[in-house]
Amino acid sequence: MRRKVTKAIFPVAGLGTRFLPATKSVPKEIMTLVDRPLVQYAIDEARAAGIKEFIFVTSRGKSALEDYFDHSPVLEQELRKKGKDKLLETLKATNMESGAIAYIRQHKALGLGHAVWCARRLIGNEPFAVMLPDDVIAAEVPCLQQMVEAYEETGGNMVAAMEVPPEKASAYGVLDVKEDMGSIVSVRGMVEKPAPEEAPSNLAVIGRYILNPSVLSNLNRMKSGAGGEIQLTDAIAEDIDAGRDVYGYRFRGQRFDCGSKAGFLQATVAFALARDDLRDDLSRYLSEIVQVDKAAQ
Repeated sequence: MRRKVTKAIFPVAGLGTRFLPATKSVPKEIMTLVDRPLVQYAIDEARAAGIKEFIFVTSRGKSALEDYFDHSPVLEQELRKKGKDKLLETLKATNMESGAIAYIRQHKALGLGHAVWCARRLIGNEPFAVMLPDDVIAAEVPCLQQMVEAYEETGGNMVAAMEVPPEKASAYGVLDVKEDMGSIVSVRGMVEKPAPEEAPSNLAVIGRYILNPSVLSNLNRMKSGAGGEIQLTDAIAEDIDAGRDVYGYRFRGQRFDCGSKAGFLQATVAFALARDDLRDDLSRYLSEIVQVDKAAQ
């Protein structure tokens, strides 16, 4: 019987320099997308997929992230006293039970592979998920839940994949496809940030992974790869070389790159327009802006 995926690693040690000066004092992961921090979207997605243990790989200056998931008795008491039950329920959804969440420090910024390797002792000999909170995915069925359901059929390692224009391939890890079976593709290789003319396909890996512990063993031996960093894709590719199965999963949904300012703004508009309490006012405002812009031209 295949073991269930109940642990997830969230690599959040980055400095968020693209969002300076905001990230001088506020970790990027708790910058708000509409009215929830980025990391809350990832946590909600993980919970929907059956994740029970949440492992954050952090760095110095991330204490606000830890505080966010803690209980706030004074605030809860104040909301209860004022009869604000709806807000109280919203607040409770941000709390993590004792023992459900762990924090590991990544002392040197040596890449995504190294960040995942830092959590190896908490993973042990179990399959696990890796979620990058920068990648926010709007989907009817949460992306990781889709992947877990597919993984129960396939086993092996699985990465979320989406089609990208050839000129953008150099920003991603790209799959070398062995067999295309629709939503699932079997993979013969992975290339990290290839030049456009060298990309083996237009299927790019984005920030959702379900991995076997063998990948952690590979990371034990890893040397630096593209960009001088220890790449997770290299460790997954080593599993392929060892004859283990790796699959790409074409998820159903829209991915927003909230690691960039433009992507963050696009996600803000998209998620706000999906909200009944915000849609009408925002739609009206956007229409007015478009009309003014057209008039100016």
